[in-house]
Amino acid sequence: MRFIRVATAIAAVVLVTSVIVAGQASAPGISGPTKINPKADINAAGFPPPYWAYPANLPDYVAPPDKGEKMRVPNSNVQLTLTQIRDFFTPPDWHPEDHPAMPPIVGTGRKPQVWACGYCHLPTGWGKPENANVSNLPEPYFLQTVADFKNGTRRSTVPDILPHSGMVAAIMPTTDAEVREAYAYFAKNKLTMQRYKVTEATMVPKTKVQGSWVLAPIVGAGEGMEPIGQRIVEVPNDPILTGLRDWRIGFTTYVPPGSIKKGEALVTTGGGKTVQCTICHGSDLRGIGPVPPIAGRSAIYTFRQLYDFKDGARHGAWSAMMKPVVQNLTLDDMIAITAYTSSRMP
Repeated sequence: MRFIRVATAIAAVVLVTSVIVAGQASAPGISGPTKINPKADINAAGFPPPYWAYPANLPDYVAPPDKGEKMRVPNSNVQLTLTQIRDFFTPPDWHPEDHPAMPPIVGTGRKPQVWACGYCHLPTGWGKPENANVSNLPEPYFLQTVADFKNGTRRSTVPDILPHSGMVAAIMPTTDAEVREAYAYFAKNKLTMQRYKVTEATMVPKTKVQGSWVLAPIVGAGEGMEPIGQRIVEVPNDPILTGLRDWRIGFTTYVPPGSIKKGEALVTTGGGKTVQCTICHGSDLRGIGPVPPIAGRSAIYTFRQLYDFKDGARHGAWSAMMKPVVQNLTLDDMIAITAYTSSRMP
């Protein structure tokens, strides 16, 4: 189900959408066609949403069939078929020792619509680039975020991609008790490892979306290297195991040379064009009070939040505080900021 559709009468939005899709068709790291949230003001953002920040499965993508083979991941005795791995109501729990026992809302969800939280966000809550790390979040922020999803004020610039539309669909019928149960569980699972290795590079692997709404290096026909340009190229270190939802697999985040140093200046001083992130998120970027941590998160996930704040797609209860932060940021600024925040220890 698609919760937000582009109104055909809004000619400007349709024009922007067609330009973005056309641009993606000739861009390296091609992603699937996207539709723009009609409430998003692309002019306010100053540049269209980059395909690499909103990766979508290609239209001709077909998931590999389940041949009944039992799949395994390193350092685990668990064996699961692809059908089991793809069950939104039974998250593949490869490493049960990595987390407490999952409560029903996290481990099984509630049919027919409430997917298990642990499926998309993983049993540890660490998430992947297409969704949030929900581990160890402040309670007020966690609860307000759920409220914003439910009341429609937290939407994406590109809302049709399944990680977002599925989140909206699954969260709408949840009860207050289930939401608090999920919070209490994920609050116990603090991320203490660096899942995203940020690397400055002029040349990066050629990529495309190969399922799971995540860019991955092309293997075989079309593989090779290409200039990074004005991009963040975030890829799983093992695309196959990441597709099997093994949360112990990390990611490499390629960013343009100089990004981390520039990002540090913007984050810690504002660089004369923004409000320094450390005021609200703390000197270590691990959050203060109800303000969430932003250190060690996926760079493209964080980039999407900045962009969604800037174009107005995300306009929940606390969004006004982010407006002066993002107002004057350019594409390069956002790349730099997220390169730096992702490079920090969570």
